[in-house]
Amino acid sequence: MISIIIPVLNEAKTIKDLLFHLIDNASLSTISEIIVVDGGSTDNTKEIVKSLDLNIILINSEKGRAKQMNLGAKKAKGDILYFLHADSFPPLRYDKLILDEVNKGNNAGCFRLKFDSDHWWLRLASWLTQFNWRACRGGDQSQFIIRGLFEEIGGYDEKYVIYEDNILINELFARKQFVVINKKLRTSARMYRKHGVWKVQYHFWTIYVKKWFGASADEMLAYYKKHLR
Repeated sequence: MISIIIPVLNEAKTIKDLLFHLIDNASLSTISEIIVVDGGSTDNTKEIVKSLDLNIILINSEKGRAKQMNLGAKKAKGDILYFLHADSFPPLRYDKLILDEVNKGNNAGCFRLKFDSDHWWLRLASWLTQFNWRACRGGDQSQFIIRGLFEEIGGYDEKYVIYEDNILINELFARKQFVVINKKLRTSARMYRKHGVWKVQYHFWTIYVKKWFGASADEMLAYYKKHLR
């Protein structure tokens, strides 16, 4: 059984569509629960979730995706944890695709990515996500992982307010426990539209290189806040 965990903060524009998408594109016999973990939304995200007759579990958390996802994992009952951003929509029968990989012995992984943008660079970046390269990974692609492996790693490192997905992915690559499912997940290019494709890409690369050379979680967050928030 799969537990879907969605960290949210002011996601009123997308959360309803995402929740219906998850239910419409999976067999509910494989889904243990859908858990929405709110980090203190000030819009009507929580009210929307509560208003839907979908048996969604809504829990409150301290702000911070790592903290929110770890709390969701603690509450989850499923054998497989599936972490999903609120603006990312997985492919048809995503549940079966994940279960097929786990049954093959692949205990963690993600989907390929497709941005909701026709910008040539974002199309190229999306194309590159088919390859199992660490540099092409990120939280927008979603993350499935069996519970035992997640607990062995210690979950998401809560020191990281940004880059927490990549820290977990690094641990999975070190264990040779990562697979890319060759189906596309559609995600929003909203940050690229807000700041510009080249500015966002430059600063993301810079953050990646900073981490490579040993930057701390606080140093990376300070850089992100200065340039992209």
